[in-house]
Amino acid sequence: MRLMVIDTALGACTAAVFEDDQPLAVRQEVMSKGHQERLGGLARDAMAASGLTFDDLDRIGVTVGPGSFTGLRVGLAFALGLGAALDRPVVGVSALDALAADGGSGLVLAAIDARRGQVYARLFRDGRPLDEARALSLDEARAAIALERLADEPVRLIGSGAALLVQDDCDIDDRPAPSPEALARLTQAASADEPARPLYLRAPDATPPSRKPGAPRVRVT
Repeated sequence: MRLMVIDTALGACTAAVFEDDQPLAVRQEVMSKGHQERLGGLARDAMAASGLTFDDLDRIGVTVGPGSFTGLRVGLAFALGLGAALDRPVVGVSALDALAADGGSGLVLAAIDARRGQVYARLFRDGRPLDEARALSLDEARAAIALERLADEPVRLIGSGAALLVQDDCDIDDRPAPSPEALARLTQAASADEPARPLYLRAPDATPPSRKPGAPRVRVT
């Protein structure tokens, strides 16, 4: 299977082309902002370096969150537009599942810094999820680890929220985004019948304006 994977949901902008498990070309830049300006160029460069054309793709995978509201929409819109133009399936990949896919065996907590004293988190053991993806306070995330942790079991914390949850006997991997290889594996395994939709675990921080443009201000007395 020939596929392109796209990730703009977290702290990197990624576009990579794979044939089955083999990377043909990978373009990834660490960034917290500016995904919209870089994604098109990275996708073009990755495809050119792969030796394939866009028409050669069988499937497109894209991270759908949780993560930056703006970032994940950039990647999702690009992937859906590309899929529509090529008439190819677009599958959504959870950013937490992709991080955990890099975590190895044993007990793994994928954690993304959600700000405001929270993390987006999901627990895995030997690659299998133990719960649903949730927005948790730091104390709630630590309690979730303690609930599943066996006696003296080492725990791997992976993702941008890992450093916020440091405990004894924890292996910290605070990478800003999943690896392209993990994204490719999950893209191949995903069902093409499931449409790619954004995964939001919390309401957006932004609030709508209190008045329409041009409307008079209301004096509060």
